[in-house]
Amino acid sequence: MPALYSVGKVTVGPLLNLIWQPTVEGRENIPHSGGVVFASNHLSVADELLSAVVVPRHLAFWAKAEYFRGSGPRGLFLKHLLQALGAIPVERAGGRAALAAFDAAIPVLKGGGQVVVYPEGTRSPDGRLYKGRTGAARLATMAGVPVIPVGVVGTDRMQPIGQRMPRLLPSDVTIRFGTPMDLSGRPADTLGLRAMTDEIMAEIQKLTDQEYVPRYAPPKDQPAATGL
Repeated sequence: MPALYSVGKVTVGPLLNLIWQPTVEGRENIPHSGGVVFASNHLSVADELLSAVVVPRHLAFWAKAEYFRGSGPRGLFLKHLLQALGAIPVERAGGRAALAAFDAAIPVLKGGGQVVVYPEGTRSPDGRLYKGRTGAARLATMAGVPVIPVGVVGTDRMQPIGQRMPRLLPSDVTIRFGTPMDLSGRPADTLGLRAMTDEIMAEIQKLTDQEYVPRYAPPKDQPAATGL
């Protein structure tokens, strides 16, 4: 676990947990060891904070590569913060550059680490659950680890899109961890990845009860993470 992340877990983490008081369901589904991909819906930038607060072990988030190329005081601070927290940069343009995210994440997973992916590829613009991209399924099959579907409810009220900081008040937020999905032995061709991804999104929907939209979410100027 990166040093800064460890410090945050024992200092900032308990404080945020006390302030926000999130409800956590299915915590028993989180393994104590071994690699795992968390595939979550995405309502707010606060999703990352809450996940890091309630999951005991280190979470490596896929974050858009632009955050790692910041300039000026704020940009440089964010860049060094993400690096110190062990985040993995993702090029959203696709192609060979985007595959570097897999190159970075697979050793983490095979080494027993945990990686968080938001299959929708961006925050939901309206609270609905959009069609997932295949990165989570591809990553899990390449690394040989299970996928845990995650459903987050209420963070869009805690930190709406466009609001820079989450409200530092008790929040009606629930995080649900589903049963681990074993994708081993499944065909990882285009059709197979699509099928696995649709199954992952169906499990997420069961956890959130969101309305499902069978198309990709429209891109945002500043999405918090990507699902490739």
